[in-house]
Amino acid sequence: MNHYYPEGWKLDTPENRAAMQTPAALQAAWGEGRILEARAMLCDSGHNLIIDLGCMKGLIPREEGAVGIREGTARDIAILSRVNRPVCFLVQGFFKDENGATTALLSRRAAQEECRRAFLSRLTPGDVIPARVTHLEPFGAFADVGCGVVALLPIDAISVSRIDHPRERFAPGMDIRTVVRAVEGTRITLSHKELLGTWAENAAQFHAGETVGGIVRSVEPYGVFVELAPNLAGLAESHEGAQAGMQASVFIKSILPARMKIKLILIDSFRAPADPPTPRYYFRGSHMDRFVYSPPECGKLVVTDFTVPPHRPRKQAEP
Repeated sequence: MNHYYPEGWKLDTPENRAAMQTPAALQAAWGEGRILEARAMLCDSGHNLIIDLGCMKGLIPREEGAVGIREGTARDIAILSRVNRPVCFLVQGFFKDENGATTALLSRRAAQEECRRAFLSRLTPGDVIPARVTHLEPFGAFADVGCGVVALLPIDAISVSRIDHPRERFAPGMDIRTVVRAVEGTRITLSHKELLGTWAENAAQFHAGETVGGIVRSVEPYGVFVELAPNLAGLAESHEGAQAGMQASVFIKSILPARMKIKLILIDSFRAPADPPTPRYYFRGSHMDRFVYSPPECGKLVVTDFTVPPHRPRKQAEP
């Protein structure tokens, strides 16, 4: 039975390597309908992908390069961008090239269609699935959720703490966990912040009297918001020179669960390059119906309810 993972996950597995060790093994994989992965060596002038299978060469014709190419709903960049990267495929058969060498005829489109039919079409809001970040835009991150099929993770769903650009959290190629926010036809929208812990879970990592690191997220007339964790921020008094995006050291004055607030003193702020850290996930299950961010003793309810249709979201408040 096929398992549907982001492209690149299968490439170096023993099962995948064994299927391409010999022509006979590749033929057996064809007969079993197994989705395999190999690296694309080049894209020719006709936008056909040439694949290195080890035991022989493989060919993915242009129209088989991705869902939507044949229909004209996807651009050829979906093929060109795969050069020197892993691609998934189903073997479609074998033929002799002009030199008489056996070449495998492959289809990435067929693998993606099977992934959609057998896996993605069965997802429901609240399902937690792995994904691999493919590229970043100011409005969100795109992530491979299976066989190169891409879903959108909007910027406001990445973390509770607001960010200016997804690159502050992710980098292309990063493996992350996501929660399905909506499924509309073949379009899947993801979320992420619900996996990063509640206010109480994050606040439990800190204690009054400590001086800790953070990131300045915004400077307001009444103070400076400093992120202590992706799902937790506190407010410090105004500090000369502090600007959004700066690294900071802050003293924790108090932690107030009933008001869902952390009071800080900003000790110093400075410019320093920082790569996005690996996300820390508090939720490890495979499905959630409801995520309550706010502490029980707080009168302000902040909740995401995945049982509510996306056109009628029930989000009472934002922290």
